[in-house]
Amino acid sequence: MRLWLCAAVLACGLAAPTYAQQASTGAVPVGVVKAERRSISQTADFVGRIDAINKVEVRARVKGYLDGVLFKEGDEIKTGGALYAIEKGLFEADVEQAQGALERAKAALTLASLQRQRAEDLLARNSGTVVARDQTIAEELSAKGAVLSAEANLATAKINLGYTQITSPIDGKVGRTAITKGNVVGPDSGTLTTIVSQDPMYVTFPISQRALTEAAAKGGKRSPDELTVSIKFSDGSTYDQTGKMNFIDVTVNRSTDTVLARASMANPNGLLIDGQFVRVTLQTADTEEKVLIPQSALIADQQGTYVFIVEDGKAAVRRVSVSASVGADIVVDEGLKGGELIIVEGLQGIRQGAAVRATPVQPVGRS
Repeated sequence: MRLWLCAAVLACGLAAPTYAQQASTGAVPVGVVKAERRSISQTADFVGRIDAINKVEVRARVKGYLDGVLFKEGDEIKTGGALYAIEKGLFEADVEQAQGALERAKAALTLASLQRQRAEDLLARNSGTVVARDQTIAEELSAKGAVLSAEANLATAKINLGYTQITSPIDGKVGRTAITKGNVVGPDSGTLTTIVSQDPMYVTFPISQRALTEAAAKGGKRSPDELTVSIKFSDGSTYDQTGKMNFIDVTVNRSTDTVLARASMANPNGLLIDGQFVRVTLQTADTEEKVLIPQSALIADQQGTYVFIVEDGKAAVRRVSVSASVGADIVVDEGLKGGELIIVEGLQGIRQGAAVRATPVQPVGRS
């Protein structure tokens, strides 16, 4: 009998550690991230477009054969840089012809002036008539008019000769050429190439009347040039420069109830391209300390939004009120104080009060 009791006690003693081990291994493994408190800016997001500050469609202003294309497509070009050369022989001849016509007009004026002087002398000696004198005055005035006309023709011929050398009116990047050497070009040839300025660039975006009012309220009715703008590209990457608002249109688009807003953005490396679509983030107010958690931790049901936290080794539900997103995180306005361990992995098998074994993880998008 004593032998049986000893065996039973020994068996119970061996079984107790095994039971404790099984209870500990019953905890569900989960990945957790600490809820952060950090300063963030109040922002609003819009779809915008990059616009060059200066954009020029280059056209021929005189008609002639194209002697040469003097630029490389896609290159940077300075104001006055050569773009096209038009055959200039005929225009040089026009200049010489206009110069000859001017010389003839000047000679005719000299003769008319002499005749008018003689007529006045004869009239003074009572040897001439008033009619003859008046006629010579009119001829002199006509000759002066002819000189002015000849000078204008010469100036026009010289201007047209200058137009045979097509140059860039702005600093910028030149696009592809629409015409090649040997073709006839003229005012009716359309755009030969396009030049767009590069640095800085404009970012334009439509902003609704409601968003504009909210931005003014959050920003303490700032002036537009105090609002900061940042942009993201289509691949989600953030541009490394920020811009300043410099214009808000004075009228509202009646069909969309939006106002066109514009910011100036530095473009030192040429990453911004005219016409490019971007995501615009407008900082509408000063920084404010908020609680941030990964968006992947959020769960929704009929009562609203909640997250699971780890509390005393168990899963606990916290109802939260969220607002803006910041990258992969979401701003929590109510429900968390910061520092809580938020469950982000292993949520499928979690219930309120369930024992959990927490392991810190690094969520995507948070440094």
